[in-house]
Amino acid sequence: MLTIRLGLFDDHDIVRAGFRYILTQHSDIVIEAEGGTGREALTAIRTGKLDVCLVDLSLPDLSGIDVLRQAKAGQPDVAILILSAYSEDQYGLNVLKAGASGFLSKELAPDQLVAAVRTVAAGRRYISPKLAEKLAAGLTHDIEQPMHLRLSEREFQIFSKLVVGRSVTEIADDLCLSSKTVSTYRARVLEKMGFRTNAELTQYAVKNDLIP
Repeated sequence: MLTIRLGLFDDHDIVRAGFRYILTQHSDIVIEAEGGTGREALTAIRTGKLDVCLVDLSLPDLSGIDVLRQAKAGQPDVAILILSAYSEDQYGLNVLKAGASGFLSKELAPDQLVAAVRTVAAGRRYISPKLAEKLAAGLTHDIEQPMHLRLSEREFQIFSKLVVGRSVTEIADDLCLSSKTVSTYRARVLEKMGFRTNAELTQYAVKNDLIP
């Protein structure tokens, strides 16, 4: 039996303890690294010693999507599962579009967690039955999709930062982009979603539980 070397990154100790307890009941899974920040996750991933990395969507320094993008640039073979207290209805599709191997709600059952880790370690994506149904429905009902699902990976990344009050300059620093580029993405987001201001974006995000 092959050993799955796993990293676990969530800023809540009690969440990590729960996941650690579940995962260490299985002899094929070994937790090689743990931490509570995005930078700790990136450092662990860059060692090349991890097969699978569980990363919380809302870490204090970087978002899970930021970690995902930076990690994939240097270590494309590491399977990254994004964790969130929010439902997969809200974030599941965008996380997959960003290149994650799967999205895990923190409400999932222990056997689903283990199945997800084994699935992505084998080089496949983990898609829950509920999300698979949503993907299938999207093939014929694009027009009914929530507006944020129309955004590209980068547009959604910018959207996620705008709705928590980050300025264009701050976002540019976070993502190593120019302010002009971020402003262009902001304009696209507003146009695609039919809004005129950041306040309207934030209202939409609050209404749709998109603010971590």
